[in-house]
Amino acid sequence: MASFIVLGAYQAVLGPALPVYQQIFTLDTATAGWLISTLGVGSFIGIAGMYFIGHRVTARLTLGAMAVGALMLAFAPNWIITLAGGVIFGLGYGSVATLFNARIMAAFGARGPSMVSLINALYSVGAIAAPLVFVGLGSDPKVIFSIIAGIAVLTILTSGQAGRAQAAGGVNASGFKLHPPILIVGAIAIGMEVCLTGLAPSALIKTGIAPDRAAELLSMFFVAFLLGRIGLTLLADRVPSFTIFAVAMGFTALCGMGCVFFDPVWFYPPIGLATGLFFPGFFVTASGIMGTDSRVAPVILGTCQIGAVLSPLAVAALIPLMGDKGFFWLMSGTAAVLALLAMVFYRQIARPIR
Repeated sequence: MASFIVLGAYQAVLGPALPVYQQIFTLDTATAGWLISTLGVGSFIGIAGMYFIGHRVTARLTLGAMAVGALMLAFAPNWIITLAGGVIFGLGYGSVATLFNARIMAAFGARGPSMVSLINALYSVGAIAAPLVFVGLGSDPKVIFSIIAGIAVLTILTSGQAGRAQAAGGVNASGFKLHPPILIVGAIAIGMEVCLTGLAPSALIKTGIAPDRAAELLSMFFVAFLLGRIGLTLLADRVPSFTIFAVAMGFTALCGMGCVFFDPVWFYPPIGLATGLFFPGFFVTASGIMGTDSRVAPVILGTCQIGAVLSPLAVAALIPLMGDKGFFWLMSGTAAVLALLAMVFYRQIARPIR
């Protein structure tokens, strides 16, 4: 629980901190966007490492990486060190996600999927609080990232046997069917999720919204995100995962259009409700298609990180060319295309899952 709260706090505060780093180091939007991508780069490295040596990794090691990365972000003297801190935190981020999702799934047996949904929902607790704390303490990256590092260190010191235990082992060689189309769709979806959390504050400010108000809207976004994840624990056994994914994309497209033609203050926060369904809907769908072999989960998570790295770079480069609401045009248009593809290929994709 503590680890996932730290993950949520870190990812949520990156967006509000981005304009501050731009001022400190005199960066343009495209260059600053690299900080958002460092989380994906580091996570990809962490996931790859867990694929090969996951049986040797403990929770304390993963939390230690997050603490070091957060401290580097707090006290970095230049932009290069800041980016390095982001990569190191991301390494711990990817390792934690891989370690605990697998451990909890194994530990709770038949209740594993529901418990995995709940532990991922707790990520939103940190994500909701962090932007508000950041603004309340003067929008100083040194303060908020020091707090995040402190929570990680405190968790290490108080975790006891749970922190020393290694990841659960076991190999399930029930087949591995690579399915590039669903992986591409998932990479785009997770890339959208990263952009909607990391780049949205800057996009909101560009429309004329004050920085403090943008941070508040991000917290409201994560409240909706949490509600979506909690609601999913009640729907997961009743509604097909790909249906959930398709509906989430359609809802995102509609709210994105609301941001473009009406007011982002009203239409941005509700997008969080749908965004909270992106990863679970994709993960369960892809797992159902590709099988339950032990290599499937790392491949799916690795694909997520590819989207998390590439999407912020592409979107940050395109935003200056598309006007004040270009970000919301991109998000809405991409979601609409994915929703349409989901409807066209629904039977083809959903049949293997059943």
